[in-house]
Amino acid sequence: NTASYILKDNVLDALINGTKTIESLEETDFRVDVKQKGVDMRVGLDVASLAYGHYVDQIILIAGDSDFLPAIKMARKNGLDFILDPMKQRPKHTMVEHVDSIETYTDKL
Repeated sequence: NTASYILKDNVLDALINGTKTIESLEETDFRVDVKQKGVDMRVGLDVASLAYGHYVDQIILIAGDSDFLPAIKMARKNGLDFILDPMKQRPKHTMVEHVDSIETYTDKL
């Protein structure tokens, strides 16, 4: 596993359009980006197994990664209701058009 800090999308936009400067960057302007080798493929295989076996009616995927798009399409073709939680990030348009809904779950009651 590898982890790094990357700028949040809205902060990058602000830097590009000049409404924010590099000197004004704060800790909250970054997010942790964790890369886990092979995890996406394993999750995709799990989704396929659940869909083909008709073991579930609904899947909630907590990810913002468009690498899951083939698994999402396959699950929906097999009749599953697919919900995406993009972890408070802006999901790519290609993801949005292939899920049944987008919801953000939080740990706050």
